Amino acid sequence: MPRFEPFAAIRYAPGVDLDSVVCPPYDVIGPEERAALVARSPHNAVQVELPADDPDSGRDRFSEAAHLMETWRSEGVLRADAEPVFYVCRMSFHDESGRPRSTTGVLGALELATPGQGDVLPHERTMPKPKGERLNLQRACRANLSPVWGLSMAAGLSQIIAPEGRPAGEPLGRTVDNDGVEHELWRLPTALAAEVEASVAGSPVVLADGHHRYETGLAYQSERRQATGGPGDYDLILAYVVELSADQLSVRAIHRLLSGLPAGFDLLGALSSHFELEEAGPVDPSLLTTMEQRGLAVVTPEGAWVARPLLATSEAAESDLDSARLDVALADLPAHELTYQHGIENVMAAVDKGEAQAGVLLRPATVEVIESTARARRRMPPKTTFFYPKPKTGLVFRPVVD
Repeated sequence: MPRFEPFAAIRYAPGVDLDSVVCPPYDVIGPEERAALVARSPHNAVQVELPADDPDSGRDRFSEAAHLMETWRSEGVLRADAEPVFYVCRMSFHDESGRPRSTTGVLGALELATPGQGDVLPHERTMPKPKGERLNLQRACRANLSPVWGLSMAAGLSQIIAPEGRPAGEPLGRTVDNDGVEHELWRLPTALAAEVEASVAGSPVVLADGHHRYETGLAYQSERRQATGGPGDYDLILAYVVELSADQLSVRAIHRLLSGLPAGFDLLGALSSHFELEEAGPVDPSLLTTMEQRGLAVVTPEGAWVARPLLATSEAAESDLDSARLDVALADLPAHELTYQHGIENVMAAVDKGEAQAGVLLRPATVEVIESTARARRRMPPKTTFFYPKPKTGLVFRPVVD
């Protein structure tokens, strides 16, 4: 069963303003946001999470990231904790309906196991990405900079770490996103560590987010084992483990944009072979309510349609998901380009600007479907789920030494 261990984190020193130094995960940071984060503080974590070459010193971005970490440690901006512990992270926010929510999980070191050979289960089929950049960063910094996100199928983890719904005592640190998400960090009492380890080891862990980071960790593990011939810190990876529970998870949809179809192609006519189409009226919050009962929605420059899947389409889909049902229909279209987008407003903007010929709005996967898919050891189609919010980079770093 999954190995999950405490570790001695490298953290920003007490007194450092966390709001000025934490950043999102690297794969959701654009150039403008990166520049804004660097402007907040010369010690912002984005400079190691998403580094840049330093022309003055001649260091490439990987060497620069390692240099900054060492410099910040020597200056006392970063400090290493004295002993291995688990860290509890709580993210408090309001969901899309305005209701207060929170996600509470444990930051620890999770085993690296080749997919299909252990009990850390991939959640979605992933799209290929080159591993070179993140692997080079791992080699240079010798640290896990941002966590993967694991979902424990063992019931009860939340009760161990936050029996009253919130961890006891004052947090080590607190920071608030621009969108109002509050992130808080505690040390888990040492007396509870064995209970957490046993709970996570009791059932498989589903890899919800960070597949690419996990695959990079596996590549680094293989490289170091060949070099050293034995075990080491590289056999595990920094992970944020949360109980697979509807109370703990906020799952949003990832929508689709279609472009590159032949000029004049009758997209609605082609989709009608797989869906019953009905005009939806304006694209506003009421459309989401309609979709909950009827199906996905297709948006074109001419308007929006609710698309209820036909029985044959649902039967042909590999799972009870809008993404799987849409894949059935897309397979019958002429050659086209498919891209992924978060947020209905972003989909509408792409269609309005002519950047896409159409957008397809999907309903989010339910926690029940996520769990049933995982227990069957199957994977969802790529880009099916968007877990919100994302843990911050910079609350903890995990050193990885031979």
